[in-house]
Amino acid sequence: MSTTEAEIQKFHAGYLAIVGCPNVGKSTLMNRLIGAKVSITSKKAQTTRHRIHGILTSATHQYVFVDTPGFQMQHRNALNRAMNRAVTGAMTDIDVVLFVIEANRWRAEDGKVLERLQADIPVVLVISKIDRLTDKNTLLPFIASMAEQHKFSEIVPISAERGDNIDTLLQVLGRYLPEADPIFGPDDLTDRSERFLAAELLREKLFRNLGEELPYGIAVEIERFEEVDGVRRIHAAIIVDREAHKAIVIGRGGERMKRVSSDARKDMERLFGGKVWLETWVKVKGGWADDERALRSLGYE
Repeated sequence: MSTTEAEIQKFHAGYLAIVGCPNVGKSTLMNRLIGAKVSITSKKAQTTRHRIHGILTSATHQYVFVDTPGFQMQHRNALNRAMNRAVTGAMTDIDVVLFVIEANRWRAEDGKVLERLQADIPVVLVISKIDRLTDKNTLLPFIASMAEQHKFSEIVPISAERGDNIDTLLQVLGRYLPEADPIFGPDDLTDRSERFLAAELLREKLFRNLGEELPYGIAVEIERFEEVDGVRRIHAAIIVDREAHKAIVIGRGGERMKRVSSDARKDMERLFGGKVWLETWVKVKGGWADDERALRSLGYE
């Protein structure tokens, strides 16, 4: 067997952390990379609160992407601290970092996140949202300025929304994965359970249907999840911080709650590949976001 043939047969697998400031498109990028929606998205910052693995397996590589919350520069409560622990924990045993920033935008906060990355791990700078540039000629000078900012292993501009340059990004990342056996099964898309994913999809719809401030005082707890005759029956409690928020979530005549639940159920059916029966209601738990015990019961690390 020739050396070339032996190289072709080698398999590479490893962990890749997706890090960056809030709302730069990390979750949208991971969903695009693996071709399925396992990490929730919205236009609001701090949508992602947990560390989530998304898995892509090809004939020669297994990429285990670790989507993380945006790093919280202001430690306002226990929830912010839990989110930062998720980011820090994601950096353990990582083979490569995808450091995501927005096209033509470098902020002081980006620099602070970059400073927290381990010096011995390759960092690929991913310049996201290039589809939003009104003048594409500004991209090359920006890439040049970023190359002077830090010694990145690679710089790849992409659009996760449109899929531009995603194949190129995967080829680049594959060069940094060690030779290893697969970590997960060939058909696995995530290490998270359907129960967890159901809670996240419902929380996404709440983020998208509520005002600017209220989503940050909301959590979702799946109280029952069972599959009977091919139908997933899910009982979910929406946790709010104040009594006044309960009426806002429900909406006039229950319309907002119906819309949120219907949209979440449809996404669950697409992801799980089967019928879903979803029942939702609202609970008031004052101060849950600053209660370590309450956070642990909701799955925060």
